[in-house]
Amino acid sequence: MPDPGSATPAPGGTRRREGPGRLLIAGYTLFAVAAGSRAAWQLATDFDAAPLAYTLSAVAAAVYLVAAVGFARDGRTSHRVAVVCCAVELAGVLSVGLFSLFRPDLFPEATVWSRFGSGYFFVPSVLPVLGLWWLFRGHRTARGPA
Repeated sequence: MPDPGSATPAPGGTRRREGPGRLLIAGYTLFAVAAGSRAAWQLATDFDAAPLAYTLSAVAAAVYLVAAVGFARDGRTSHRVAVVCCAVELAGVLSVGLFSLFRPDLFPEATVWSRFGSGYFFVPSVLPVLGLWWLFRGHRTARGPA
């Protein structure tokens, strides 16, 4: 379904939902559920132990959910939303990853993005790079060969 505010399809059209695009949608959805349920449990049962870490995990879950929707829907707005989510996730993984290494006192408990996503086999570091590649690859394909 195209974006209501967009008369033209997104760069790459429905290609974002085909092939590797489906894997990205599945990956972002899985991480939204995993990070969201973990954060919800931690925030509800042990917030005082590590409020920053648990809140960042909840933020990560929200970013994953919005990114999954951005990948799944057609339209320029959805394309832009997916790009912004991937960029925010990459910035989050890099900054939280660095802070968790050099200022571990800020993170008494791990977040999804701690140590560059090592608790999740570094998927949080790889997912936004693959997502951005897929989004911009589709954009070039829609314009034709370079």
